[in-house]
Amino acid sequence: MTGAALIELHNVWVEYGDTVVLERVSLAIAAGSFVAVVGPSGAGKSTFLRLILGQEAPSRGHVRFAGAPMAATCGPDRGVVFQRYSVFPHLTVLGNVLFGLECAAAPLLGRLFGTARTAARDEARAMLDAVGLGHAQDRYPAQLSGGMQQRLALAQALVKHPRVLLLDEPFGALDPGIRGDMHDLVTRLWRDHGLTIVMVTHDIAEAFKLGTRVLAFDKRRHDPHAPQRYGATATYDVPLLRKPDGAKAAS
Repeated sequence: MTGAALIELHNVWVEYGDTVVLERVSLAIAAGSFVAVVGPSGAGKSTFLRLILGQEAPSRGHVRFAGAPMAATCGPDRGVVFQRYSVFPHLTVLGNVLFGLECAAAPLLGRLFGTARTAARDEARAMLDAVGLGHAQDRYPAQLSGGMQQRLALAQALVKHPRVLLLDEPFGALDPGIRGDMHDLVTRLWRDHGLTIVMVTHDIAEAFKLGTRVLAFDKRRHDPHAPQRYGATATYDVPLLRKPDGAKAAS
């Protein structure tokens, strides 16, 4: 079920010197929704994601998260998964997931001890079971397939229980069969964990398959003599009748 607005952008512009990347972006994202973001290359999709992550600040306008101004840094309430696997090659699968819990609980040492470490290991194992990697906890990333590495990246992002999961072309490098499995996994995780998901994808079919809403970013205005003068914005906003269980909702 979707709820009240969790993320709000009000007349947001992102500019780098004379180059305008985004302009006049005003929209709200409801808690519990699955928003798929599409558009041509250079349309500011990844910049939009960085605004929500807190890695990017608007040049004009403002972004709010849960009713408060967006913090300048990414907090544990937002997790992110990129197309290129953000895993630590020198750590085991379990170590990769455990690392995030240890850093959150012990930021100075980056390590837990005693009962606290035991509890963190149990939590990491439970998350690996949830993404289908419980059997591979002692392997290293180099021993995993592409789909398994992406499952590991999802476990890393979700183990700290974020409210929002941001996905930046997460399945673009996967074979079609593995991509279908990942679609099923992400849909289940979205439902089971009550997540709000914002996913950037170049695959229109994927966007309409997974999303409860599809945002299309592009430039409304063009100047062939100064292509950098105008930025992209949300040109289409399509709500979809889809429930978290993947079924179509009643109209």
